[in-house]
Amino acid sequence: MENIIEVGAIESLIIAILVLFIGRFINFSIKPLQKFNFPEPILGGLVIAIIITILHSSGTTVSFNLPLQDTFMLLFFSTVGLSASFKLLAQGGAKVFIFLGVASLYIVVQNAVGVSLASLLGLEPLMGLIAGSITLSGGHGTGVAWSQTFYEMYGIQTLELAMAAATFGLVMGGIIGGPVAQRIMDKNGLESEFGKGGHHHDTHPELVTYNQLEEDKVTAKKVSETLFILLLCVGGADYLKAFVDTFEIKFLMIPNFVYALFIGVVITNVTETTKTYKINNETVDILGTVSLALFLSMALMSLKLWEIFDLAIPLLIILVCQTIMLALFAYFITFKLMGKNYDAAVMAGGHCGFGMGATPTAVMNMGTLVSRNGPSPQAFMVVPIVGAFFIDIANLIILQGYLAFIG
Repeated sequence: MENIIEVGAIESLIIAILVLFIGRFINFSIKPLQKFNFPEPILGGLVIAIIITILHSSGTTVSFNLPLQDTFMLLFFSTVGLSASFKLLAQGGAKVFIFLGVASLYIVVQNAVGVSLASLLGLEPLMGLIAGSITLSGGHGTGVAWSQTFYEMYGIQTLELAMAAATFGLVMGGIIGGPVAQRIMDKNGLESEFGKGGHHHDTHPELVTYNQLEEDKVTAKKVSETLFILLLCVGGADYLKAFVDTFEIKFLMIPNFVYALFIGVVITNVTETTKTYKINNETVDILGTVSLALFLSMALMSLKLWEIFDLAIPLLIILVCQTIMLALFAYFITFKLMGKNYDAAVMAGGHCGFGMGATPTAVMNMGTLVSRNGPSPQAFMVVPIVGAFFIDIANLIILQGYLAFIG
């Protein structure tokens, strides 16, 4: 008989914070991990996930109650929007489309690898797409949607495999991003133009660094005002999404966090233009960094690692090859096409995140990198915009092309 342990909301939040402490302790205790910039939520989250998996194998299922998980995600992307002034958007405009081209090119490569290996291993070629951009660039949500489509059109049941592949990608995307980007930086002697350390706001108060070591002068008044604005973005995202959904336009399947980011962009630029209010970027920085860390720790501690263990060996082989391919692509191609500078290296680390997992994983990779090497405001503008919206459209178009070819 299965034993189910229900963990309450407060207790689950305590464990989520504990995940960060565990990850920090592991990083501090094992020196090689510091060198390769493994994110703390990944390390701590995997420890908790392994414990949960061991309990699951003995017949005990642990269920966390995490009502704030999505809220923390929306809070983080709201801070990305609040830090995006027209001036910064203009600077990163061209890079957005270049990065979109690079990411789209990789989706073509990713699916070519998946389909080719599936055929070589004696699997249905469509399974190569499941172990390709459907789950790796698309994530869990896209995996669910396409699994239903595959069942209706081809009679193939792929839901369990899609969820396992997306989980595998989420973990591996967080693991490889830091080492790949750090290797690029070390080899090329790259460093942020703003320098390293934790005092960037002394000389550049307009920066949002997402550096957990940044030292800021933040007051209770600034926190309450900024939190109010962020919650307006979070709440407004639901209403704006509901309004857009009334038009029933299929290709406008935009996730909530894009709306939160957009509202943040509008607020910061309206207040900047009218000079009615000055957004305090130091407070935005702190709240954004904390929100991202808590969201990711919640996501990682809830992973069902046993789903990965249930993967068929051929699919596991494909996913391991996909991981290696993305690391090589980011190292040799993403970095070069994005300009061969510090920002390009940070974006290469981010590409590893959403090329195998999801946009928050990409941002987590970049946050870990900038905490050690210095700010990269351009990377934090370009990667979330492409990963949050444009890449899903490109993925859909490319997948349709592959389906037409395979069919």
